[in-house]
Amino acid sequence: MILVTGGAGFIGSNFVLDWLAGGGEPVVNVDKLTYAGNLANLASLAGDARHRFVQADIGDQAAMEAILAEHRPRALVHFAAESHVDRSIHGPGEFVQTNIVGTFRLLEAARGHWQALPDAEKETFRFLHVSTDEVYGSLSDTDPAFSETTPYAPNSPYSASKAASDHLVRAYHHTYGLPTITTNCSNNYGPYQFPEKLVPLMIANALEGRPLPVYGDGRQVRDWLYVGDHCEAIRMVLAKGRTGEVYNIGGNAEMRNLEVVHALCDTLQALRPREGGYRGLVTYVADRPGHDRRYAIDARKVRAGLGWTPRETFESGIGRTVRWYLDNAAWVAQVRSGEYRHWIDKNYGKRT
Repeated sequence: MILVTGGAGFIGSNFVLDWLAGGGEPVVNVDKLTYAGNLANLASLAGDARHRFVQADIGDQAAMEAILAEHRPRALVHFAAESHVDRSIHGPGEFVQTNIVGTFRLLEAARGHWQALPDAEKETFRFLHVSTDEVYGSLSDTDPAFSETTPYAPNSPYSASKAASDHLVRAYHHTYGLPTITTNCSNNYGPYQFPEKLVPLMIANALEGRPLPVYGDGRQVRDWLYVGDHCEAIRMVLAKGRTGEVYNIGGNAEMRNLEVVHALCDTLQALRPREGGYRGLVTYVADRPGHDRRYAIDARKVRAGLGWTPRETFESGIGRTVRWYLDNAAWVAQVRSGEYRHWIDKNYGKRT
C-alpha cells in the first residue's frame, strides 16, 4: 500500500480518488482536517476497503511513526501543507509549523521506518514530496521558464516555507540516503478546490452576482495545470522517477489572471447564461503585498524522461472545472460557510 498525507485536501483528495479509480494498491490517507481538509471530497470511497483514513498531524512524529509501523507502506506521497499565499501573509506562523516543522518530523518518521525495512523493501521505498513553482520566485515577461536548476528565490512566507521543506527533503536524501523525489508544480485548478483560490472563488462569486475581485492590474501571469493531469504526473514520477531528483510539472498554459477570470466568465455564460453576462462583475482591488509577477514552468525533464504531458488544454480543463462546480452546488455551499466567510471578510474587506 501507499501512504498519502493531506489526502483530504484539494490535490491530495484528487490524487487518492484518481489512484484508486486506476486500480492502484490500497491507500492509508492521513490528514489533520484543518479548514481546507474535507472528508466530503472522499465520500465516493465510503465502504471501499482499499481506503483507510486516519486523522493525524504530520507534525506529531510519534503518531506518524505508529502509522508507518502498522501499515508498512511501500511509498509515502506528501501533499500535506498550508498552501495559500494570502493566508501566509496574514499568519505566517502556521506555515512555518506545518510546512517546515511538520515536514521535518515526517522525514524523521520516514527515515526510521525506511532504515528498519528489509533490504529488498528498502530499495523500492519512495518518499515523494509535492511542492510548488513559487519557490523559484518571480519572472519578468521575457525571462525563461523555471527549470529544475533555477535558483530558489521565494518571496512570500508560503513559498519560503515550501522552499525550506524542499531543502530538508533534499538534505535527507544527500545525508541519510532516504530515497526522496520532489515535484514542483504550477497553479492547480479543478474539482474539490477550497474556494479561497482564484478559480473556485470567481465561479462562486459569479453565480451569486457578487464582485469578482482581481488584484492590482490583473496582469500577473501563472501557468495553469488541471489537477487530474497533475495526479497522472505524480503517478509517473512515483513509478519511474529517479531518487534524489526534482521534476517540474506544468500545464503549458501561461495566462494572465485577468484572462483566467474572463475565461471563467465566458464559460459560465455559455453554461448558465446571465443577463448582461459575468464580465461586468470584475472589480479591481488593492494588490497583495509582494505579489509575484510571473511564474512559468519548463517541464521538458518530466516530458522527456518519463513521457508525461498534460492531457487538458486550459480551455478544456476550465470547461470541466466549471461544469463540476455547477453540478456540485451542495459541496460548494457546505465549504462556503463559517470559517470561510470570516476569511473572505478578513482578506478582501479592506481591499476595495
